[in-house]
Amino acid sequence: MSYASKIINDPVFGFIKIPRGLLYDLVCHPVVQRLTRIRQLGLSSVVYPGAQHTRFQHSIGAFHLMSEAIRELTAKGNFIFDSEAEAVEAAILLHDVGHGPFSHVLEDTLVRGISHEEISLMLMERINREMNGQLTLAIRIFRDEYPKRFLHQLVSGQLDMDRLDYLRRDSFYTGVSEGNIGSARIIKMLDVRDDRLVVESKGIYSIENFLTARRLMYWQVYLHKTSVACERLLVNTLLRAKELSLRGEELFASPALRFFLCNDVDATRFRTDPECLENFLALDDNDVWTALKVWMHHPDKVLSTLSRGMVDRRLFKVEVSTTPFPEERRQDILLRTAHTLDITPEEARYFLSTPDIESNMYNPADDSIEILYGDGTTRGIAEASDMFDIALLSRKVRKYFLCYWRLEG
Repeated sequence: MSYASKIINDPVFGFIKIPRGLLYDLVCHPVVQRLTRIRQLGLSSVVYPGAQHTRFQHSIGAFHLMSEAIRELTAKGNFIFDSEAEAVEAAILLHDVGHGPFSHVLEDTLVRGISHEEISLMLMERINREMNGQLTLAIRIFRDEYPKRFLHQLVSGQLDMDRLDYLRRDSFYTGVSEGNIGSARIIKMLDVRDDRLVVESKGIYSIENFLTARRLMYWQVYLHKTSVACERLLVNTLLRAKELSLRGEELFASPALRFFLCNDVDATRFRTDPECLENFLALDDNDVWTALKVWMHHPDKVLSTLSRGMVDRRLFKVEVSTTPFPEERRQDILLRTAHTLDITPEEARYFLSTPDIESNMYNPADDSIEILYGDGTTRGIAEASDMFDIALLSRKVRKYFLCYWRLEG
């Protein structure tokens, strides 16, 4: 007996149908299945133990919301061919395949100068060649090269299905209820005018809630100071491993991880050397955790201490400020770390990190959210909302972090 679709039981949205054919083939594809071994929230579980969900779950959720959005827009008289619906669903299903282990950690350390979006596109083009061009339309939509521009907005925009899923899903798994947006309500309110996504005026409060939830989730979850400190610890551990490997030291690592430790991979090399993409596809969270467990016993004191910090959750101490930390403070920490751990001041640099992070709730320059009124006119959310002040809404907030090794105890 053959069925027209497969059913996935999702804890956030319930039963999700995956139609047989191209979309089902993509869900089963090794490139997409790799996402089952990569956590959606990287290291956030150090703060929120429930945050164990994967990028695969997120991709399936975003696909489900895309199906709902297409159904809603079609019901309102926006003509969308079946081939376009399938293509935009394929695009959202594949939008995250370019993520490496622990998300942006890889972009900072093992590979330089190439974003996960670009790697996603490289992988989509690769699958397209395998599938004899079945993804050509999906790629055009993903690259915003298709005449119906609103389809690209559903994949990548202020109200894309990616954001609608990850805010709802991450809120569910972390237990941070403030992020629980009304995704179904927002999708119900979507329409198209002049080839742009708009939101019916009845949905304005749902949009206000969405923007507020996004801001809260960024500072409370994605940029939580303990998560930032843990991420910096991992970055510095991998940088030390890379330094030792490039010096010729033999380190335990899976073949895929060893490739990136022993080679200096920048954007040009990643685009031109097929080995880079092959090894990238073989990498997931497990490669890194397995290496860290072995590196805990490495004779290099810097690498073993940092690795033990990751495995045993002895994280960097972290301070946050709205202004940069003085250089004298950094130097003092470096000298005390070097003295306490009996390492050189140069090696002590691996036990200190001072990132600064900028985030805003809404940037109308990117892709403003337009509110549609009964008389057919539209206004940007900043103008339409009586709750938000546009200057406040789009103001960039910058925070400075001082992450360093705990010397006491």
